Amino acid sequence: ADGLVVTNAHVVREAEEITVILNDGREFDAKLALSDEASDLALLRINSDDVDLPFVSLRPSEALEVGDLVLAIGNPFGVGQSVSSGIVSAQGRSSLNINDFNFFIQTDAAINPGNSGGALVALDGSVVGINTAIYSRGGGSLGIGFAIPSEMVASVIAAEKSGRMGEQGVERPWLGVHAQGVTADIASSLDIDKPHGVLINKLHTLSPLKAAGLKVGDVVLSMNGKVLRDPSEMKFRMATVPLGQEATMEVLSAGDTKTYNVKAMTAPDDPPRRKTLLGGKNHLQGATIANLNPSVAVELGMTGQEGGVVVFKIEAGTIANRVVRVGDVLLEINGKAIARSEDVPEALKIAKSGISMIIQRQGQKRQITIR
Repeated sequence: ADGLVVTNAHVVREAEEITVILNDGREFDAKLALSDEASDLALLRINSDDVDLPFVSLRPSEALEVGDLVLAIGNPFGVGQSVSSGIVSAQGRSSLNINDFNFFIQTDAAINPGNSGGALVALDGSVVGINTAIYSRGGGSLGIGFAIPSEMVASVIAAEKSGRMGEQGVERPWLGVHAQGVTADIASSLDIDKPHGVLINKLHTLSPLKAAGLKVGDVVLSMNGKVLRDPSEMKFRMATVPLGQEATMEVLSAGDTKTYNVKAMTAPDDPPRRKTLLGGKNHLQGATIANLNPSVAVELGMTGQEGGVVVFKIEAGTIANRVVRVGDVLLEINGKAIARSEDVPEALKIAKSGISMIIQRQGQKRQITIR
């Protein structure tokens, strides 16, 4: 009723003006209150003073079962507001690459271009998801559509209300873990009755899981009473836990089932990032570098790297644009090992007619030599 509108981030991306048109024809200028690229959700606000606005309520998508009837609302191909019907085809679909969480409701209700940002509605009129994407070979509906669960929508609304937002969108809990799903072979070797859970392969030094007592080789079976199927589900469920609160995890550790309470915390900005804009006459002129800590890694969308110095930003039209990319980790410059951001300017002073570097790009080491 206070004029908050939910849509997809990709719907309003780079928009200069936003207008919200209601079904009765009323139009309102809208302002972008929050854009969260990680979840592909955006919140708009319209002026609701002295205006009677209809509104809907959210319902936990967890209450849905496969086969339940749902309605998809939107403006497909710009023909006007439309409603299509279908069923819930699957819950927790994660074999996609749509947003950072990859945890969706799948439905066969017709979703087409123009349905993005519209509501997926249960038959009691409550919203259980936000229509976001389709699997299609020609651009139209093939009966395979995906919606962001209402739990994620609720967490984004709560973040906007509490002001828990950063430059990249919503500030969310950080796990600091590398993990894999439990296959049938892994389940058999661990005496798990059926494949489920998340096997921890690596823990960051500052990970809240490590602080709670979990170890590499442990299997997280459930979180807050919900059985985990894969790492995407663990990431999604942790993302909906309010910061400062704890998630209860059931863990298989060394053959015993234990319970741990893991604190929901943001990625720590430790060690200090010490961002430095490189100037002077050198091949990295125009690049901003920083110590790679968990907070920086989250901002750059990086995983799998602990420590080092990363290219954080590159000014347009500078020399660095031709040599490095944002996200490159600098390992060695002109024969000098790079461990901290302060090492880079010193390495660039080493007299050479060009530059010789070893970097890590997308997990692969590369040598760059320019003469």
